[in-house]
Amino acid sequence: MLVDDEPHITFALAIGLEDNGFEDDTFNDPLLALQAFKEKESYALALINIKMQKMNGFELYNEMRKIDDEVKVCFITAFDIQKEDMECLIRKPVSIGDLVKRVRAQILN
Repeated sequence: MLVDDEPHITFALAIGLEDNGFEDDTFNDPLLALQAFKEKESYALALINIKMQKMNGFELYNEMRKIDDEVKVCFITAFDIQKEDMECLIRKPVSIGDLVKRVRAQILN
């Protein structure tokens, strides 16, 4: 699952992931992503942008954890944040090679 409210970001990242053998469901609206998560409940990993309009990434993550408390998440951000307890933080811009490496590591973890 890939969630970012910027369509050009989700488009580029989705192509890169698909070109490297990953399947993804892409959402530009976190509320639609949450609804899809409720229906599917079987994503190997959720890539979630932190700063979004309708619901920020942390709020989305908290709602997802209510459904599946073992959901694996990598947060994506263009901002410099310090969050020691965050297992996976990907900074934008990110190369497709680095994104793929991080996604593989999280899925296999």
